[in-house]
Amino acid sequence: MPTIAPQLPRPAAVRRKSRPQSRPQSRLRSAGRRLLRRPSSVLAGAAILLFVLAAVLAPFLAPYDPLQSDFLMIRKAPSALHLLGTDEVGRDVLSRLIWGARASLLAGFLPVLVACAVSVPLGVACGYAGGWLDMLVMRVTDAMLAVPFLIVAIALAAFLGPDLRNSILAIGVAALPTFLRLARAAAMTIRAEDYVEAARAVGASPLRIALRHILPNMLPPLFVQASITAAAAVIAEASLSFLGLGQQPPAPSWGSTLNAAQQYMTTAPWMAIAPGAMIFVLVISLNVFGDGLRDALDTRRR
Repeated sequence: MPTIAPQLPRPAAVRRKSRPQSRPQSRLRSAGRRLLRRPSSVLAGAAILLFVLAAVLAPFLAPYDPLQSDFLMIRKAPSALHLLGTDEVGRDVLSRLIWGARASLLAGFLPVLVACAVSVPLGVACGYAGGWLDMLVMRVTDAMLAVPFLIVAIALAAFLGPDLRNSILAIGVAALPTFLRLARAAAMTIRAEDYVEAARAVGASPLRIALRHILPNMLPPLFVQASITAAAAVIAEASLSFLGLGQQPPAPSWGSTLNAAQQYMTTAPWMAIAPGAMIFVLVISLNVFGDGLRDALDTRRR
């Protein structure tokens, strides 16, 4: 009678090789689960979502017209009629804060999109190809990084003129060097990986390597830097509006509200406390969420 050979367990290397490779969607889901395990990051994300909803639903949430003046209610303290009081011309502070969230969020997110759209492709090209383009772009980037971020934004906003669109463009240009250096450094690191060398060996074009291998693997640090830069952009927009280079009165903005409130710090402190608290909470939420996002996406920290 023939004997049946016992089934021997396969080596661990073979078992690992037979398993299906993890897909990007599964990696994103696992990163999302790790992010949800951090209560501080969840709370910060919920606060950011509330700000976004307040900005989108401002026409429905604001109890009063943010531009309507009432000279019988000038600098009234918070009450049941005006929950956060009124300003120097009788406008409702709460309504102006809700509408002002639009300017702060636009100035926080749009400059990041502008900076990423311009600097990421250029940084990948410089880091992967190198050569004279890399040398030229990096020298210009070093010159821009020699000047502080806020100084560059103020100078560009003053040159372009006082307007919210000009301030968004100025903040986006000021944020370009940071994303450019990050994208270049990530591309230089990833191009030395084995899977990139394998793709090059089988004849993949540089464009395909950049789109299929380099760009997807550099997204985690870009996401983290985007959240940190968005917080800096919110502060920059408030600073520009405070200096009169951003959103122009009577259009609501947290920075312009602070500028008007500085004259009444002793008689009407609620005019400055409310917008200052909103800027503080939004910036802290963006930084905390970015910190949690970094820990969730960086597998080396686990």
